[in-house]
Amino acid sequence: MRSAAADVACQTGRMTALDAVSIIRAKRDGGELSDEQIDWVVDGFTRGIVADEQMSALAMAILLRGMNRREIARWTAAMIGSGSRMNFTDLPRPTVDKHSTGGVGDKITLPLAPLVAACGAAVPQLSGRGLGHTGGTLDKLESIPGWQADITVPRMREILADPEIGAVICAAGADLAPADKRLYALRDVTGTVESIPLIASSIMSKKIAEGTAALVLDVKVGTGAFLKTLDEARELAAVMVELGRDAGVKTVALLTAMDTPLGRTAGNALEVAESVEVLAGGGPADVVELTLALAREMVAQAGLHVDPAEVLADGRAMDHWRTMIQAQGGDPDAPLPTARHTETVRAESAGVLTRLDAMGVGLAAWRLGAGRARQGEQVQAGAGVEMHAKPGDSVAIGQPLFTLHTDTPDAFAGALEALDGAVGIELTPESKPGELVLGRID
Repeated sequence: MRSAAADVACQTGRMTALDAVSIIRAKRDGGELSDEQIDWVVDGFTRGIVADEQMSALAMAILLRGMNRREIARWTAAMIGSGSRMNFTDLPRPTVDKHSTGGVGDKITLPLAPLVAACGAAVPQLSGRGLGHTGGTLDKLESIPGWQADITVPRMREILADPEIGAVICAAGADLAPADKRLYALRDVTGTVESIPLIASSIMSKKIAEGTAALVLDVKVGTGAFLKTLDEARELAAVMVELGRDAGVKTVALLTAMDTPLGRTAGNALEVAESVEVLAGGGPADVVELTLALAREMVAQAGLHVDPAEVLADGRAMDHWRTMIQAQGGDPDAPLPTARHTETVRAESAGVLTRLDAMGVGLAAWRLGAGRARQGEQVQAGAGVEMHAKPGDSVAIGQPLFTLHTDTPDAFAGALEALDGAVGIELTPESKPGELVLGRID
């Protein structure tokens, strides 16, 4: 009688080891995992047979050694197969979703979902919490008094079918790609977030399982993104578009810049307030630009012929925001939480702001309490960084550059350390701020 560690399966005459240690070693040494190995380890992790430390080791091996397209496709399928799948094909309006790979100040989902719903689509937006230095959509929305991230699938269907709402932003149910939910939490605390195979399979397993007919991806690239180079971003986008296409989901990706934070806030309630400004017809130009760029892609993928800019301007998007928040228990008129302590950072020289490092701002917001250091840790609703100048703006000596917000004043020192060197000011700048949308993959 052989032990579990000696269990093997035979495929086309080749013996494939099916135990956690052998699978870790195979990928550690640069090997290609078989379909059986991938299915076994994902299923074992879901059922608790493969321990967290073993999956963490495998995730690190995947980060360092990579996966080919077949492995990524099989890993994604195994993640989907670990739970149930939703189906919205009977809704009276076309479904389309959007996903961002994560950035600093990236509050785009908040104005985007109600805007696209107001254009006539149903938007089943399954979102996540903060990952590393990037903010989480659910963490932001939970700063709205009464708002609930967890709703049932029948309630989702009711909201999506309602022509006055049409959008849901919520947490994935416990049975939707549960293997990914567990692995997502491990990646955040084991330094394996940046793996392209794990990012692609994590995003696409949830999006395919949620049952949307079309998907628009916002793949961030730059200092504040998980992917630092345009080549990496293109590779990830191409993999995800291919995974979506193979699953029958119409998928397109935009490559967008994340060297500078989006908008003028990074934090939870701070970003909600800024999103409401956009829906009211104002807000920072870059947030409006990207919201409309993604909305146009989503409307096109849904087969609708509406100009999102007109819908944003005439107030219909704001109406859908209010009904969307109310449908999940929130009060859109309630005051948002504010931090108990603030500190202002001022310019030490005059000139034109040429650089505002997204990573520095993201780390500062995280250290102030807007993000979490450990799985399950609470975030501060009012914590974050308010930016008073963006690249291209003129600044004077002593002018406020940042306002730091936190409930824990001991956090100011770490935030200031993160912002040290994050700003560049020149008297005669040689370049202008770059483009926000860098490319498109379809």
